[in-house]
Amino acid sequence: MYPPLAGQFFRAARWRIARRPGLGLAVAVALVAAPLVAQNQVTSTAVEAPSFTPLPPPSLNFFGTPGLLDMPSAEMMPDGQFTTSYTWFGGQGRINLSFQALPWLSASFRYNSIKDLNLYGFSTYYDRGFDVRVRLLRERRYLPAVTLGLQDFAGTGVYAGEYIVATKGFDTPPLGGARAGRLKLSAGLGWGRLGSHGALGSSGSRVPYDINSTGGSLSYDQWFRGDFAPFAGAEWQINERWGLKAEYSSDAYVIETQQSNVFERKSSFNFGAEYQASPRTRLGAYYLYGSEFGFTAQIQLNPYHPSIPMSVPAPLPIVPRSDWVKSRADWSGEWAQSQDNRLAVRDQLALQLAQDGLILESLELDSGRAEVRFRNTRYRSDALAVGRAARAMSRLMPASVETFRMVVVRSGMGLSAVEIRRSDLEALEFDANAADALLAVTGIGGAAPLPEAALLSADLYPAFSTSISPYSSPAFFDPARPFRLDVGVDFEASYAPAPGWIIASTLRQRLAGNVKGGRASNSALPHVRTDQALYAQYGTTLENLYVGRSWKLSPDLYARSSLGLFESMYGGLSGELLWKPVASPLALGIEASYVRQRDYDQRFSFLDYSILTGHASAYYELGGGYLMQLDAGRYLAGDYGGTFSLDRTFANGWSVGGFFTLTDVSAEEFGEGSFDKGFRFQVPLDWMLGKPSRNSFGTTIRPVQRDGGQKVHVPGRLHGQIREAHRASLVDQRARIWE
Repeated sequence: MYPPLAGQFFRAARWRIARRPGLGLAVAVALVAAPLVAQNQVTSTAVEAPSFTPLPPPSLNFFGTPGLLDMPSAEMMPDGQFTTSYTWFGGQGRINLSFQALPWLSASFRYNSIKDLNLYGFSTYYDRGFDVRVRLLRERRYLPAVTLGLQDFAGTGVYAGEYIVATKGFDTPPLGGARAGRLKLSAGLGWGRLGSHGALGSSGSRVPYDINSTGGSLSYDQWFRGDFAPFAGAEWQINERWGLKAEYSSDAYVIETQQSNVFERKSSFNFGAEYQASPRTRLGAYYLYGSEFGFTAQIQLNPYHPSIPMSVPAPLPIVPRSDWVKSRADWSGEWAQSQDNRLAVRDQLALQLAQDGLILESLELDSGRAEVRFRNTRYRSDALAVGRAARAMSRLMPASVETFRMVVVRSGMGLSAVEIRRSDLEALEFDANAADALLAVTGIGGAAPLPEAALLSADLYPAFSTSISPYSSPAFFDPARPFRLDVGVDFEASYAPAPGWIIASTLRQRLAGNVKGGRASNSALPHVRTDQALYAQYGTTLENLYVGRSWKLSPDLYARSSLGLFESMYGGLSGELLWKPVASPLALGIEASYVRQRDYDQRFSFLDYSILTGHASAYYELGGGYLMQLDAGRYLAGDYGGTFSLDRTFANGWSVGGFFTLTDVSAEEFGEGSFDKGFRFQVPLDWMLGKPSRNSFGTTIRPVQRDGGQKVHVPGRLHGQIREAHRASLVDQRARIWE
């Protein structure tokens, strides 16, 4: 009646899932233990990496983009690469962040400091800017790569410039390394900053930047206007470790050397050497403009190149029924008439799924069909979780059960249903095109309501869990101290009385930090976000305390309601509806919240400010991991407008995106930055640890935190958790169903 493996589970009467450790604690362990894990882990799916394999080139310039020293090149980073670098020379420091959003498009954010800019009365002047680069022509055998770039196109314009540049590479014999060297020659024309020395001509007039402006607006009427000048250079990548650079610069550094005395520019030629200290770290030392020494430190990360090879425990093999069915009687469905038999199968399956980090919610079972509903607590990929569930069913279900239906459950809601024939699993496990072949015969649809005849798992509810984890709370770009940070410990607890219900709270203890010394708000709008320093005055705070419920109104309509203290600054009542068919790239949602601003001590008292805020949202999956979102509605300061965001999520959980918000608040009333904008990223913990985890860490960075265009942070918003288990995500990760 049952496969041979089933017998070992009969003696187990109860089972329990261990609590998950706190995310922050795992991050801390990862940073300390990652080298040891890399050396000692042994699993069937890990692949040993070479001792030294640098991430693919190119190297970066002083602005954090592919280039020489100060000048750009036409190269593009590998798709998806994320880099951060710090550069310094001549009293100027630059912190750069860059992301290769598409193979032909990259974007950068930069935070600059200039010491002794005495022309404007600054002991140290700070500035923020954005760059974008577009490749016009890919390098070919006889043709160079050609790239067009906009530098500091949305800041005050201190570093504003535009350019078009060409780069051609040539292989050179290996010199002291295992691989051949590479010589790259670059030449281009620059405008703005990059056209201020050695101009060949002019393409119209260019209005000087205003250092005292609010910044943040697009000066498109100035792009490629004014004087233009040539620049050129060469880079020789000698081997895996060493590289040499030389360039002719077209940046006169007018305000730094002619209008102020930041440094002295004696020459247009710059020289440097770079050393690849590790596969992801590159260091450089330079001599610039005939008078200054400088250095860079670059860290390059790529979602496709994890820090530790991913190690997933090997799955149990599928046992075809032909290997253990001995007689025609074994195919009989008479076993299903016994409730004890059905309960025994449920208990066996619960134990088997638990070994894979999956929690059985319910099992509907008859003689020919089985529907299992489960929670995925371990794997980032729901496709992998579905595959593990299908394998467990193939080993435990009686022979007469031919149809498997797996329903992924999150927050008490069935998100999607994957239906597979058992005979297809048995036939395709070792097929050369198993992933695509199985997808062709698999149905992915909406999850129906829980069947009345389903066998619920015992002892799942009520459920109580706790965790302790470190936290960090940064504050960026205060002119007095550009980076501030609070660190401490979060004590988290949650209670789930029934499916879809949660009562959760976080008690926060700050241990150290300096955010409380940040600048006071000068906003003309209600201080809905700019009083961060006031909220940082207290050491022990109640970060949140709320009750929430999530449920489905129909197969395509999801609902959420929340009541309590949502975050450090706001509490209230919130409700959300989301329409999202399983197979549709489009989702539509609406959310409304009535919130009151919490008192600075973050206990149970409130300030006088309250508001009704809400948005209508449209989400569209563009393919390739790209998600576009448009929100329109009322923000926390009472302003009306819309937010556009675009995020790219990789199959392994990496996510990088950007956003901007335009409301009826004028640039003058908004203040510095003119309008709200920024970028965000999430790095999956399993990418660092090499072990399965659904946790991640990341942050959102704004050039300046103001009060316009701000939203309340409500736990448990629907779209993010729902789309992970819908058709597009499952299809993109179809190969992982066999892992």
